[in-house]
Amino acid sequence: MSLILYSKQPWKTLYLIFGVLAILLVFLPICAVKYLFMRPNPTWSWCHAMRVALIQRLNLLSTVLRKVPFDPDYRAIEARSGVEGVWMDEVSHLINTELKIWSSVANVASIRIPGYWYAKTGSDPIPPTPIAAGQKVFLFLHGGGFTHMSACPRFPISIMPRSLVELTDSAPYALAVEYRLSSTYPFTEEHPFPAALLDAIAGYNYLVSVMGYDPSDIVVSGDSAGGNIALALTRYLVENKGSTEVSLPGPPGHLLVSSPVTDMGNSHVTPGSSAFNNNKDIIIDFYKKPHDTSYRVLAYVGPFGAGIASCNRYVSPASLSPLVQARFIGFPRTFIIAGGMEVFRDQIRSLRDKMVRDMGETQVTYYEAANAEHDYFIFSWHPDRPATLRAVQEWLVSG
Repeated sequence: MSLILYSKQPWKTLYLIFGVLAILLVFLPICAVKYLFMRPNPTWSWCHAMRVALIQRLNLLSTVLRKVPFDPDYRAIEARSGVEGVWMDEVSHLINTELKIWSSVANVASIRIPGYWYAKTGSDPIPPTPIAAGQKVFLFLHGGGFTHMSACPRFPISIMPRSLVELTDSAPYALAVEYRLSSTYPFTEEHPFPAALLDAIAGYNYLVSVMGYDPSDIVVSGDSAGGNIALALTRYLVENKGSTEVSLPGPPGHLLVSSPVTDMGNSHVTPGSSAFNNNKDIIIDFYKKPHDTSYRVLAYVGPFGAGIASCNRYVSPASLSPLVQARFIGFPRTFIIAGGMEVFRDQIRSLRDKMVRDMGETQVTYYEAANAEHDYFIFSWHPDRPATLRAVQEWLVSG
C-alpha cells in the first residue's frame, strides 16, 4: 500500500496499530535473539543495537503521521516549567529580492513565531538584560526531516540545547526556534522552503535587535534538517553583509552543526557511497529507493520540485552538481559533527572539504565518530556522545 492510502482513516489507525504490534511482538523479539550472536556493527553493545533497531522502525512509522494531535507548533507557545517561551516578530523588512522571489513562488511569508529559552542550571530562565559583553548564546534549529519534531522542551530533541548550555559559563543560554514544518501530498501542502529560513532569520534578529546580543557572540546551531537551516541562515547573513538593499544584523561568530542534511539531490547517491553502504543507519528510509525523492525532501522543496535540490546553494550546499555554486568565504568558525555509519556521511565530508577550501583548516573543526549513526549527538545513551560533548566544549572555550 502507498502513503496515499495510509494517510487516510481508518487505514492510518489500522496501519499504526499493526505497526506498533509488529514491532513489539515480532520485530524486537527477533532482533533480541539475533543480536545475541550478530549485530549490525560489532562494536555496538546488545542494548545499542536494540535501540537503533527500535528507532529505525519508529522513523518508518512516523512517515504516515503528518502531525501528532496536541503537538506544539508555530501557532502557540506551550507552557513548561523551567523553560520560557517568547514570541519573535516577523522580519519582512530583512528579506532581500532573491528571497522574496522564492517566498512568492512558495506562497510563504515571514510571520511572528515562538521560540523557547533554555538556560544553564542555576541561571535565570531568560537572559538578564543588558547582555554582558562577550556572553555567547546559542540559536538552535531542531532536526526532524523538515516535517516533524519541535523546539518545545518536552520533545526529546531538546537534549541538544539543554546540553549545550551546560558546556561553558560563557554561553549559558540557547534560544530554540519553533520554525514552521513542511508537508506535501497526500497531506496538506504547506510551509515549503524558504519558510523555515524566514523563521530562522526572525530568531536571529530577535537575539540581536531585541535581546541585544552582539552577532559575533551568537552560535548558530542545528542538527540534521536543523543543520541545513543553520547553514542556510548563516549563508544569508554572510552573503548579505553590508548590503544596501536590506539592513541585516552581522553574521554569527560561530556555527555548530550535527549530522546536517547538506545535499537533497542525488549527487552523493553512487555505488559504494554511504547512501548505499550505510544501510544500518537509523534513517534507513531516506535512501530506501536511492534514485527516488523522499517525502521529506518533496515536502521541503514544495512547488520548486526536486530539481531545486541540484541547483540551489541554500538547499544543497554540499552538492557535487556543477549547478550549485556554494562558496563559504566569510563563514564563521565552524564545528561539524558526523557519524561514520550514517547515510549522510559522504555529503557531510563534502561540506567539510568545501568549507576548508574556502575558509582554511584552522576555521573548520570536523568530528566524526566512526561507529555512530545519524544525529547520535541527541541520544543521551550513545557511547560516543560524552567525547563529542568534550570536543565541542573545547572548541567553544578556544574561540
